[in-house]
Amino acid sequence: MLAAFLRTDPELSGPVREALSGRMGRLPAKEEAFSPTEFEHIRGTARRMVRAAHLRIVHNLDLLETWRSGAHREGSMQWLVGETLEALAHTGYCPPWPVSRPGLVPHRYAKALGGAGAEATWKRLFLGREEVAAVAVLLAAEFGWNASVISQLQVPRLVSAVPQAGAGAVYRLELHKMRRGARSMESRNLTDWGADSPGRLITTVLQCTAPARRLVEEGGGDAGRLLIWREATDSRRRAQWSELRTGPFALGLTGNQVESWGRAHGLSGSPLRRLRRTVNVLHRREPGQNSQDVHDTVYVLREPQARQAAVPVIAAGVTEALEAARATVVRARLTAAHRAGDQPTVLADCADFAHSPLMPGTEGCRASFLLCTACPNARVHPGHHPRLAYLQRAIDSLRPVLPAEVWEAEWRDPVLRLADLRARVGESSWLRARAAVTADERAVIDALMKGHLDP
Repeated sequence: MLAAFLRTDPELSGPVREALSGRMGRLPAKEEAFSPTEFEHIRGTARRMVRAAHLRIVHNLDLLETWRSGAHREGSMQWLVGETLEALAHTGYCPPWPVSRPGLVPHRYAKALGGAGAEATWKRLFLGREEVAAVAVLLAAEFGWNASVISQLQVPRLVSAVPQAGAGAVYRLELHKMRRGARSMESRNLTDWGADSPGRLITTVLQCTAPARRLVEEGGGDAGRLLIWREATDSRRRAQWSELRTGPFALGLTGNQVESWGRAHGLSGSPLRRLRRTVNVLHRREPGQNSQDVHDTVYVLREPQARQAAVPVIAAGVTEALEAARATVVRARLTAAHRAGDQPTVLADCADFAHSPLMPGTEGCRASFLLCTACPNARVHPGHHPRLAYLQRAIDSLRPVLPAEVWEAEWRDPVLRLADLRARVGESSWLRARAAVTADERAVIDALMKGHLDP
């Protein structure tokens, strides 16, 4: 478009104008879609990590509810775990134990919790940095969204009769994407109808982030963000995160978070862009927050797997088109007159009755005479034109009186071949031939159409 506009400038030199008139090839894609094996490996790795985190958080929420009910004796191992969970649920931190330096866990608590690391303490209720990266990978693998859309996701609105997140819930997500300085928005409805359903992943994320979301809301932060996770350390001095943090909790995706996850699992970096390409080009096969033109030219045409997959489809289409053309184009040879050795038939002459390409492996041709115009062994000369012109008009006269499906199945191909022959012979010659048809020829054609001459 820009080149067309510039070509209208009268001051352009000839070489510049010629260069602008040429077609510019598109650069190859910066990355390719994952192979099926790679895709399943990445998705499986992220799924296992998210599932483990989900089970851990749900289990510890159950332990917390049991502790709150007073089911455990004060000072018991179960009670110490519950006390720690209560502190985490209210502050995001472990209890203010009297220890020599921050981060230490008293021996008896460490024994009750099963250790003193993140997995045994604050991760009991909150997602960690690498786990929320795994969530982002799963969202990309499931829906084909890019990193910015995933990072900006808001808590979805329930639009079903089910009052809370879980089985049967229908979530409406608003997807925001920056495009050329403007923000575009679209919405998606995702239903949780059970394991592996699109909505089940959203249910899982909501349940994993619920404890952190309550604390962020109490702290005055953006609790509407879907992805909320806890840092291992409270790095409030990071100025670039000032609007993305509430205490130790971060919102969305930050820095090289997903890239680090990818490298930790054997990839060269973040898999999100390639996952988006894989899902939208090879799985969903439709645009994902872009136009159809961008989807086709930027994603599909540049994707080697899409081009490879298109080869048999195109070949099948070409074959089908060729077969259709063969069925509706005259394949009989047009000659100037009858040739010695050709055997006359109802509609044309036959050069080799014993070896029919329409019925290979048979002794003698047993095909309908209506197929003579589709046979390369047939020979049509001007002496055949009157009966063939009469046959075309007779078939056309059946169209108003027969059911459409019957006419299409039995008479469409023969009449299309005759129309092709008519175009080759010429309109005036065809009409003269039809006017010259004899009574005997009309009788033969009528018998043929009634099925009296079928082999």
